[in-house]
Amino acid sequence: MPELTLSDTSTWLPLDGLAPGFDANKAPTVGDLHGRTFELACEDGTTFTAAFSGTRIEWTYHGTGTDRCETFLVDDDLYYVQFHPRARQEEAFTLLLDLRRGRALLVLSRIGDTSPRVTQTFLAATIGGIEPTGESLAPTTSLVGRRVLWVYSTAHAYEHVYLSPHWYTWQCLAGPEKGLADTDENSVYELRPGIYVFAWREKVIPCASVTVADHRDAKRLRSHGVLFGLDATGNTPTHFTFGAHGRLLSTTVHPEAYDPAGS
Repeated sequence: MPELTLSDTSTWLPLDGLAPGFDANKAPTVGDLHGRTFELACEDGTTFTAAFSGTRIEWTYHGTGTDRCETFLVDDDLYYVQFHPRARQEEAFTLLLDLRRGRALLVLSRIGDTSPRVTQTFLAATIGGIEPTGESLAPTTSLVGRRVLWVYSTAHAYEHVYLSPHWYTWQCLAGPEKGLADTDENSVYELRPGIYVFAWREKVIPCASVTVADHRDAKRLRSHGVLFGLDATGNTPTHFTFGAHGRLLSTTVHPEAYDPAGS
């Protein structure tokens, strides 16, 4: 691997080079959904079904499959499920299930010949058999203006600056990417008050991420997420989950006339 040069993006660490140790702060998985089946009615008219058995998910969405999955408890009756289909290696699925409110969010990440290389589709849904309450899950600008420190392990730390509904800036403060920074595309959805889906798509390294970030306590933020993209060869998909502890560093409040979160 070439020596890291900050301005030469060809020397930046590939996704598989970041993986070792990056998951040190990952939360334990849970088996709460074992034996349960859910049918999601998505806003685009499609249906996603998921049946859980141990660490496996049997799913149906434009095809069927049975794959290993990881399930994390985000809050009471709020679950984050992640899986990478063996038969569709260019895709990764993220499920956010709010069993209290009867609402869900399906995020489909795809590797393609696009820019950025990994794109993401977000589908709000209702969960069959649970009366939906509250508004449908939708994009939010609530994070705009915040600057947050995220610590993924004793060796990996990054800060995020949420610039606008479309852009955020990251900077590596500790770890093999220390000194690197860039501004990439992002999308944000609010699951519950103070709990967000924050997803990003990188343009230099062919990868994207979906995270679930709990911002309710500014001094004790918590996130769970996945990185998905291509390895150093540019041919083989790489998929791994992680977690982070964080804290709010500052908040920028723009004058109304110059507010990037405005319409």
